[in-house]
Amino acid sequence: MKNIVVLGSTGSIGTNTLAVARNLKDKFRVVGLSAYSRWELLAEQVEEFKPAYVALNDPQLLDKFTSRNNHKKTKILTGSDSLKEMVLNHDVDIVVSAVVGASGLQAAIATVQQGKILALANKESLVMAGNIVMPLAKKNQILPVDSEHSAIFQSLQSGRRDEVKRVIITASGGPFYDYPTEKLPDVTLAQALKHPTWQMGRKITIDSATMMNKALEIIEAKWLFDLNIEQIDVVIHPQSIIHSMVEFCDGSVIAQMGMPDMKVPIQYALTFPERSHLAVKPFDLSKIGNLTFKKPDMEKFPALRLGYQAAKEGGTLGATMNAANEVAVQAFLDGRIRFTDIAAFVEKVMSSHHFIKNPCLEDILASDSWAREEIKKCLM
Repeated sequence: MKNIVVLGSTGSIGTNTLAVARNLKDKFRVVGLSAYSRWELLAEQVEEFKPAYVALNDPQLLDKFTSRNNHKKTKILTGSDSLKEMVLNHDVDIVVSAVVGASGLQAAIATVQQGKILALANKESLVMAGNIVMPLAKKNQILPVDSEHSAIFQSLQSGRRDEVKRVIITASGGPFYDYPTEKLPDVTLAQALKHPTWQMGRKITIDSATMMNKALEIIEAKWLFDLNIEQIDVVIHPQSIIHSMVEFCDGSVIAQMGMPDMKVPIQYALTFPERSHLAVKPFDLSKIGNLTFKKPDMEKFPALRLGYQAAKEGGTLGATMNAANEVAVQAFLDGRIRFTDIAAFVEKVMSSHHFIKNPCLEDILASDSWAREEIKKCLM
């Protein structure tokens, strides 16, 4: 029986993780949950799983949550250090990091420092500080939860790392991969939130629409699999059936395929190196019909170009790009800027930031803070 903590338990990845834990309750015990603002759903989860710990980011929600929490044995943690405090508990074996944004970094570092398994969906941890997180981790201590990186990880089981020629990350293209470029400035929030394949949170759905999500995944793949930037390609695959591929030195290409369902990569991360039964939608290629692929347009989706730039240059550029994007996406969600302003403002901040090639954690956090303040000037 493994004890798991789910950071971001009320989001899409978090709720799917709890579904996996529910299905494999003979193998996993949920001992910790966290939420940013959805305290009512968190209370329902506590009622079902009865965890030892709960973390609430916003202390102002404590009274509301407490009034609904009937499991009085649960220890409630609040504040910015609550995630880190929860993963440090000695009875935690696996941490599923499903929080969105920079808030997952400190907990990720604490998890690997403690020698615990980190099932990682919070790609921002590696985008910001891959140079710090990865050297702390032992082999297979960080297991990818993103469908694309899980696909690469699974495909890599077919060969050695030194036999890898390149990885091919697939992208659905979001709602605008074949949308007229000249109409993108007038895209509405409702249009951008209408993803054709996946059901996700608002921030990551916008990232998918701008392809910033794929930009972050390029950087994550670089760190997770120790790749050169020349070894990472992106291809548009609207059906989201092939989740990513690995090409080996002999020309063999191994792909991981399946119906779009986040429970698959989540469960693989939790049960690795074994597989367990999972009830998913039947895979029938004859019904799917066609699988199509297209080269991404980096002029139309400049965020992808920025991702390659940040992956190539490294240093503090990833933290800067991520922080600026978080603020810009929120501004778009709030109706303050246009869809195409997101990448434009991020690029502006990246071009003016003070670059540090080999940053320490303090440098990375300083770059994150600077970028957030700098992009706010663009929004005025």
